[in-house]
Amino acid sequence: MSFTLGDMMKLYSRGQVIFFSILSALVVLLFALGLGFLRPTKPAEEERTSLQKEEQETEFKLSQSEYKALNTADLVPYSESEKENISIYERLNSAVVNITTETMAINWFLEPEPQAGTSGSGSIIDTRGYVLTNNHVIENAYKVFINLADGSQFEGSVVGTDSENDIAVLKFEPPKGMELQTILYGDSSVLKVGQKVLAIGNPFALERTLTVGIVSGLGRPIKTSRNSIVRDMIQTDASINPGNSGGPLLDTQGKMIGINTMIYSTSGGSVGVGFAIPVNTARRVVAEIIQYGKVRRGGIDATVVPIFPSLVRYAKLPVDSGLLVSRTRKNGLAEKAGLRQGSEPVQHGRDVIYLGGDIITAVNGMKTNTRADLYSSLEACKPGDKVKVEIMRGGSKSTLEITLTDREEVMN
Repeated sequence: MSFTLGDMMKLYSRGQVIFFSILSALVVLLFALGLGFLRPTKPAEEERTSLQKEEQETEFKLSQSEYKALNTADLVPYSESEKENISIYERLNSAVVNITTETMAINWFLEPEPQAGTSGSGSIIDTRGYVLTNNHVIENAYKVFINLADGSQFEGSVVGTDSENDIAVLKFEPPKGMELQTILYGDSSVLKVGQKVLAIGNPFALERTLTVGIVSGLGRPIKTSRNSIVRDMIQTDASINPGNSGGPLLDTQGKMIGINTMIYSTSGGSVGVGFAIPVNTARRVVAEIIQYGKVRRGGIDATVVPIFPSLVRYAKLPVDSGLLVSRTRKNGLAEKAGLRQGSEPVQHGRDVIYLGGDIITAVNGMKTNTRADLYSSLEACKPGDKVKVEIMRGGSKSTLEITLTDREEVMN
């Protein structure tokens, strides 16, 4: 029996064809699911994911909005000057310490009794715990305490002082692992009047206070409480009050260009005339203080007497100002250089002055009318240095080149 193609098609009804087509599609679909080509959709999961994304986005926006509401200052941009102030303070306030002292007093029973001393500021200049401050902040102190920005307090020791420049270096032992912020030296020789400066300190025990001003003057010779003259002082109108002493005067780069030291005031408060020791002076002496505990300075090995009016009249001196050389050290450096001492003794109060010696009028071009002038003229000189000394001998002027000795030997 034979069949044709037409005969075969006639064997299936229309309904049968539709049934087998649907069945074939289901087989293919199940096969695809088995191989992982298709996955069932999860509308509930997709909805939850969508809602979570919306909640996260909403929460983030609310946080920003709340932040702005609580910090309305952020809505107003800072000026460039304000940014400088804020940046310097935030970076360096932790490098400024509060220094407090204890002194020893005698009570009614003649017993030693500790009492609160002075308070001041200082700058951390070394990660090992070295602090730069004023000598008058720690002078006569029995104990010295160094208080950091984080509230920790350490007992410090006095490494050494330079009373002539009112500088002191302290030391405390930071715990292992403590990272100290330090303040770098600037250059006080390039300062200009009108330049912006900032001071950080602890006035009236108000810790880490920032004040801003300008350089009001340069090269001011100021007499300290010890009657020595610090030359080239920086004058500023940045507020410097009791407690600021020893703190840093900073430039807009955040570098120390001075050490805040004193104010000129008739009331005891800041009136816009403050003074700072130039940092170049500190730079010159700090390393020597740390190494030797003191500053070694050169001196002329001779005894000198400031000229005063009655001495001018009595001795008929050719000048009315200068330093009369009363005695020189025998076989000393000044004598070998040709400096001549006096020979005629006269009584002045409890002292004996020898008249007839040379009169020193200037050292290295700086006039010397007082002993303080002489010390100031030699402030940067070391033993062994040579200086030009202008003298008056009789009615004639001349210049000698004198090699300096150690000043302590001269004074002792």
